Amino acid sequence: MLENPVPRINKMKRHKNPNLAGLIQELKKLSIEKKVKLWKRIATDLEKPTRNRRIVNICKINKYAKPNETVIVPGKVLGVGELDRKISIAAYNFSEEALGKIKAKGEALTIQELMQKNPKASKVRIIG
Repeated sequence: MLENPVPRINKMKRHKNPNLAGLIQELKKLSIEKKVKLWKRIATDLEKPTRNRRIVNICKINKYAKPNETVIVPGKVLGVGELDRKISIAAYNFSEEALGKIKAKGEALTIQELMQKNPKASKVRIIG
């Protein structure tokens, strides 16, 4: 029998990245203030381990997003594929190739910028 059991770590407080922890807190706070469930959902997705976060290619975004729409990816956007319409894409992280392709046709935003620009999250779609 073990004499010193290993203490359980609270999963909510294990983020070593202070920027990510702050973003999650901001998302939850905005969700409560504006009564928007989308921000809570994004915060929940970002709390997952890195290997379980969404990874989306530009070709998938191009396939499912409508012209002039705002899309949010609670993870990383990769540069496979091309954009053939103007789309605003907000994500936690972008590859360099994806950032170049998005800026050529549309708009790349961080999640914080989208929160300031559209706090009610109207006409925003989650992809991933």
